[in-house]
Amino acid sequence: MEIIKWAENKMPKTDDKQLAVMTISDIEKVKSFHESFPQYTQTPLVKLDKMAEHLGVKEIYLKDESYRFGLNAFKVLGGSFAMARYIAKEMNMDVKDLPYDVLTSDKLREEFGQATFFTATDGNHGRGVAWAANKLRQKAVVHMPIGTTQTRLDNILAEGATADITTLNYDDCVRLAAKEASETPRGVIVQDTAWDGYEEIPAWIMQGYGTMAMEAEKQLAEYGCERPTHVFVQAGVGSLAGSVVGYFTNLYPDNPPTFVVVEADVAACLYEGAAAADGEIRMVGGDMQTIMAGLACGEPNTISWDILKNHVKVFIAAPDWVAAKGMRMLAAPIKGDAPVTSGESGAAPFGALAAMMSMPEYADLKEAVGLDENSRVLLFSTEGDTDPERYRNIVWEGKDR
Repeated sequence: MEIIKWAENKMPKTDDKQLAVMTISDIEKVKSFHESFPQYTQTPLVKLDKMAEHLGVKEIYLKDESYRFGLNAFKVLGGSFAMARYIAKEMNMDVKDLPYDVLTSDKLREEFGQATFFTATDGNHGRGVAWAANKLRQKAVVHMPIGTTQTRLDNILAEGATADITTLNYDDCVRLAAKEASETPRGVIVQDTAWDGYEEIPAWIMQGYGTMAMEAEKQLAEYGCERPTHVFVQAGVGSLAGSVVGYFTNLYPDNPPTFVVVEADVAACLYEGAAAADGEIRMVGGDMQTIMAGLACGEPNTISWDILKNHVKVFIAAPDWVAAKGMRMLAAPIKGDAPVTSGESGAAPFGALAAMMSMPEYADLKEAVGLDENSRVLLFSTEGDTDPERYRNIVWEGKDR
C-alpha cells in the first residue's frame, strides 16, 4: 500500500494581501447573488456523531455538495459568479444589480450580447461553466484532459456546450483554452487557477466558492458549534482550499481553526512546495492518473498559494486508497449516521482524517495536526457520484480505480 506523505508548514510568511479576496462582506454579496437563482437551495451539513465517536474526535461535520443546483458538485458556484462579475464589468455595473432574472432577461441579451467562455476541466468545473452559460444565454467551450470519462463529457455536452476530451494533461488543457479564448472575438477564459497576469477571474471564482463556506458557518451555528477546531479541505490547483482557508481565517481572525490541505499524491504541487519549505511554487507534470480527477492539477493558483502558505498547518499527499476509503466509510457509516454519496475528490479529506485517526503508522501525522477527543472537524464533500460507474466500482466492487 502506498503511504500518505505529509509536510508541516514551515514556509516563510508573506504580507498576506490575498486574504482580502475572501472578506466576509464580499462573500455576503456572493451568497446573495447565488440565492437569486431559482435553482438555489442550501446544501446539507451532515453531523456524523457515531463516526466521530468511532474515530476519537468530538464532532465531525461534512458539507454535502452533491445537492448543489442539481449538478452533483460545488464548482458551479465559482463559474456562475465569475461570469456575472465579467458581464457586470463589461456593462459598467455592480454585480449586485445583476441577479439571475436580470442576467437571463431579453434586455440584457440585447445590451450585452454573447461572450464565449472557454475553460479546461476534469468535469465538475466545466459542467458548472456550461450550465451557467446555458442558463445565462452565453456560449461555452470546454476542453477535458486525457483520462476523462465519457460520462463527464456527456454531462457537459448536455448543457449545450462545445466540448471534447483531448490527449493533453489538465495544465496543458488550460493553456489550450487560454490560447483559443485569446483568438476568439469576445472570448473569455474562465479558469479556477491563477497565474501571473491572470488573477482577476480566478479571484472571482474563489469568491464564488465562498457561498459554500458561509452556508457551512451558519449551519455549524445551528448545530451549536461556535467554531470548528479543524478544517480539512481538498486541493487541485488550490482555488477551493484558498477560498475556504481565506474565509474561515477572516471569520475567526483571532483564533482560526487548524487547516489541513489534502491533495492527490500524483498531483501534489502544494505538498511539494510545503516540503521544500522555501515558499516558492512547485509544479508537477505528467498524466497525473488518479481516481481523484478533480484534484489532478499540477500547477498551483498563485492567489491561493499565498493564502495557504500563510495559514495551513499540514499539507497531505494522498494515494488513491485514501479517497476510496473515505468514499466507502461515508457511503456505509456507523448505524445512526446518515450516509453520504461522496465522489473520489469529495471523500479524500475524510479518508485522510479516518486514516490518521485509526492507523498507528500515521500517529505522528495525527499529532502534528493536533487531533484529539476535543476536536470539532469540518470537511467538504465537494462532489457526489459524478461518474456513477466509477463510484460503484469503488464502493460496491471494492476496487481502488
